Amino acid sequence: MLKILDRYIIKTFFGPFFFIFSVLFFIFIVNIIWVQLGQFMGKGLSYWQILKLLFYLGVSVISMVLPLTILLASIMSFGEFGERYELAAMKAAGISLTRVMMPLLGVSTALAIMLFFFSNNIIPDFQRKAKNMLFNIAQTKPALNFTPGQFIDQLPGYMVKFDKIYGDNGENIEGVFVHRKASTYENQQSIVAEKGKFVPAANKNYLKLVLYNGYIFEDNFGRKGDNVRLKQPDQAIKFDTLTSHFDISDIINKAIEEEQITDDYRFQTFNQLNKTIDKSKKDNERFFTSASNDALSQANSVITYMDQNKSKAIPKAQIKLDTVKSDKKLDMIYNAHNRLDNLKTTLDTKNNDINPNVKYFSKVVIYQQRIVTYSFTCIIFFLIGASLGSIIRKGGMGLPVIIAIVIFIIFYVINVGVENIAWAGKMNPYLAAWLPNIILFPFGVWMTYKALTDSQLFDAEKYKVLFKPITKLFSKNKEHKRYQ
Repeated sequence: MLKILDRYIIKTFFGPFFFIFSVLFFIFIVNIIWVQLGQFMGKGLSYWQILKLLFYLGVSVISMVLPLTILLASIMSFGEFGERYELAAMKAAGISLTRVMMPLLGVSTALAIMLFFFSNNIIPDFQRKAKNMLFNIAQTKPALNFTPGQFIDQLPGYMVKFDKIYGDNGENIEGVFVHRKASTYENQQSIVAEKGKFVPAANKNYLKLVLYNGYIFEDNFGRKGDNVRLKQPDQAIKFDTLTSHFDISDIINKAIEEEQITDDYRFQTFNQLNKTIDKSKKDNERFFTSASNDALSQANSVITYMDQNKSKAIPKAQIKLDTVKSDKKLDMIYNAHNRLDNLKTTLDTKNNDINPNVKYFSKVVIYQQRIVTYSFTCIIFFLIGASLGSIIRKGGMGLPVIIAIVIFIIFYVINVGVENIAWAGKMNPYLAAWLPNIILFPFGVWMTYKALTDSQLFDAEKYKVLFKPITKLFSKNKEHKRYQ
């Protein structure tokens, strides 16, 4: 009997689970598209490449989507149990709420373990693929995305500028300037044309450009032996139509997924990050020792200078303006002031150098710990969601969704807030990574206790009775009309 009940509870849970997971994953993917849209458009990418890049980027959001999905699905499933009086029937049959929660607690624990292995082994690999793909797009594709009024130097061997680009596919151009990057022994050449047009080339490795009404300017600079520059320093050739081919094979044929970035900490597993953290810690210790020694040495030199020039004599007369420049004591004070200014500048510079090191160390530690913390978040969110669902006894997409979103927003704000504090070096990064769970876990335990004791936490009548003595003080006693 209990096995049948367990299967029914799990089946009820996974119904909303898959739906919510799909919706949330789609929302996060849309957010990624919105952020990365400028890098996709006009880069000559195929639909398959764009979909593959979105998939690589989307895999990393599962670590955030899964805990929220468990929270929503548990609230909705237990809310439906309460709304259909199934929880009351189970309790009447002698089945406690703890026993009802056990199968889904096991499912949530299994999902949390899966999330750990997924975050540790799969997400780093997809992070590497996504970052390298974005880097290659930025490095290899901008030559195919001409911007009006700007010089583009990504075409191999050339620098081009178009004043105006128009047409259905941006094939028509006006105000054309093309400059060939010549070496020491080549002629300098520039082409200026009123307008032009991009035409499909027979060979896809070449970009074909037809120009109209322009000039070719060429400076015979390289052939010094023939004394050409003295006889004919430059040439200007007018043309009505000129066809140019630009070799873009390096851009077109370069692998868009070629791995050029391999040293990012986000590409590493939990154990690999331990080595990165140890290395960063040792580098920081060496840097802090060197910085403190430099600052201490400079401070000692200032103190020594001031001690050596300290005078015990009491000034007998007021300093006159016409004698200020020749006063040795003022020169000493001026030099000491300059040394103090230099010391302050040195300390500010060292502080600016320390901040990036502290921020990087905190980032690595927080990223490593979140591989584990998000798994615990899944269990905490289940405790909160199951308890809230059994208390509010309301299923569907109404009140449960609102409550879940509020809880998730609180979790996210705490997460981002402590992260920024840790980056600034004002909090231990290990504590910053675990603090959201430390705050929410007691709340989850308290909510579970309230659910087990059949607390009427969201019963409005209970709060009306609680505040009734206060409301009586502000209400007037009205006698019945017949007694007036």
